[in-house]
Amino acid sequence: MNYPKISIVTPSYNQGQYLEDTILSVLGQRYPNLEYLIYDAASTDNSVEIIKKYEKELTYWVSEKDKGQADAINKGFNRATGEILMWLNSDDVLMPNILNFIATQYNEKGDGIYFGNCLHFEEKNNGILVARGSNVAASFNSIPLELADTIIQPSSFWSRKVWFETGILNIDLNFGFDWEWFLRAKQNNISFYPLHKSISLYRIHEEHKSGVGGRKRQEELLKIYKLYNNRYANLYEYIINENFSFSLGERVVFRVLKLIYGKQLTRTHFLRKIKSKKYKEYTAREIDIIKSML
Repeated sequence: MNYPKISIVTPSYNQGQYLEDTILSVLGQRYPNLEYLIYDAASTDNSVEIIKKYEKELTYWVSEKDKGQADAINKGFNRATGEILMWLNSDDVLMPNILNFIATQYNEKGDGIYFGNCLHFEEKNNGILVARGSNVAASFNSIPLELADTIIQPSSFWSRKVWFETGILNIDLNFGFDWEWFLRAKQNNISFYPLHKSISLYRIHEEHKSGVGGRKRQEELLKIYKLYNNRYANLYEYIINENFSFSLGERVVFRVLKLIYGKQLTRTHFLRKIKSKKYKEYTAREIDIIKSML
């Protein structure tokens, strides 16, 4: 088998409690042509101590201040020399034997963006593990990328040529720079290859950036929508400013209609009925998908 060089960049900041799991998931692949780079943003926890534990197996690492996560990743790819690239955040984990699988796909299909399924998991304080899977091929093929980010970043790889054709990550973005990069790639007619295989484990926790972004994240995603699709931008703006608490009279009407139409009538369908002027050009499905981006 031909083993194209794979370069993986891990950006990290104060993720010492998860970082070792990430490192081991990469080194444990035992891929014979691996380039692994870690860019730590001057962490104040035990991150550097963990990195030093494995530095003999790393291609490069540094602990220094940067301009944000996207900046750290850009620095990594600027140094990387692999034919295949990806970044793996310091709280996520690769599934076993994935690099061999991606190399095989690349050898067969060539340049493009390869992305697969992901297992999202959260460890509760009481020890209970909550997990859910995904079907990215179905989502990607049925939902426009301009409507929702259906590519799960830690389960995605791409060729070096794709990186140079698409350009570096936008360092002015903090929450949606991966989605914006994928949209840019689509604009450039890059090939996308959805894969029916779980590629990574995506860890959900209290400090998870997407979960704590709040209004700043919504405003940033709105900027991205405006860059790539004004119609969806308008819908997203409606949704982030929508009051989903129906009045007493509206709740009564909803219950009556629910008795008539049953499960076919959802709260989204009802919203379209009582605010038809605002939402008439959007389907209930489009509204629900936009809501999932909040």
